[in-house]
Amino acid sequence: MKYSATLSILSRTTLAIALALAGSATALAQAPQNAAPAETSAQALTITAEGAVRRPVAKGIYEAAYSPASKALYVASAEAITGTEGGVIYKLDPDTLQTLGQTHTDEKNFGLALSPQGDTLYITNSLASGLSAMDTETGKIKARVKFTERSKDDSAYGPRQVIYDPEQKALYVGGVGDPGIIWLVDAETLAVRATIPNAGKWVTGLLLDQASQRLYSANGDGEVLVIDTRENRILERWTPGDGKPYLLLNLALDAKRHRLFVTDHSQQKTVLAFDTRNGKVTERLDIGDSMGIKYNPARDELYVSHREQGTVSVVDAESLRTTKTYTLPSNPNSLLIGPDDKTLYVTIKTPFNKDYSASGEGSIARIELP
Repeated sequence: MKYSATLSILSRTTLAIALALAGSATALAQAPQNAAPAETSAQALTITAEGAVRRPVAKGIYEAAYSPASKALYVASAEAITGTEGGVIYKLDPDTLQTLGQTHTDEKNFGLALSPQGDTLYITNSLASGLSAMDTETGKIKARVKFTERSKDDSAYGPRQVIYDPEQKALYVGGVGDPGIIWLVDAETLAVRATIPNAGKWVTGLLLDQASQRLYSANGDGEVLVIDTRENRILERWTPGDGKPYLLLNLALDAKRHRLFVTDHSQQKTVLAFDTRNGKVTERLDIGDSMGIKYNPARDELYVSHREQGTVSVVDAESLRTTKTYTLPSNPNSLLIGPDDKTLYVTIKTPFNKDYSASGEGSIARIELP
């Protein structure tokens, strides 16, 4: 099935949201991960004015994850090229960003999560309404589940984000659709254990607070859902409370100050801080359109990506003041804090063409935090 034909899998609206926000085990068309990369042995690097190192990777990259087992960085790619089937998981050296290996998959790849040991990489296949599990040692896809629920317009759900819960040895997966849905999936078998329905229009971001046994979910209705992970049911629905429209996206938790940060890229273009004790908005960071967000407790910092501005902000979590801004090409997307807490990785997308193919090659940047 060609890339443009994926419109038949999801409705155009759901597809656009799944991209923008961006079965059972089966024999899969793929190359071993230790296969020689197609690129030259030394791939081009550029250094930004602020010192970030950047390298082009592929058309249609999305999230990144670091595996302590293989000491490697993995990047999901949908290979958003007209006429191209499937996607690729790229294995990169976390220091040099050079390609160490590739796994070619028969589905397009978007969100990523790793098992605690780093031996299994979980991948959302948004256009196929599925989730895959990859062995990081061999690079082989070892299991897959396809979600069968349908949105109210009869379109398939687009799984966006996946998050691992070590206590349950399971995965939470958010589905983009109306109404949204959240699945709890067994991490070993990929069997669906539970579903959380009526999760608001377009489940976008997920964040697990294991200490309080809570899962937080953001959605396109401008809600933050508070979910009890023991019973997998929605306890509360928080809203900004100002009567304005919000499309809430990604989340970060500063547990010691009881603050949950949520980004809005397209409606109010801000970052909201909710008090986790009462669900009220206590702060608003007016730093412009905001997409990805991460909190680094070791440095007491927030990192926020801004697609339209083409920047990443470093924010002091105590004062909520921006201490440094990194200028990158347009569309910086997802963020990943390295295992040393001193490195930040940023995936950088390119705009879509009319057929949802990528207009250019996406890249990854490595920032050494001062």
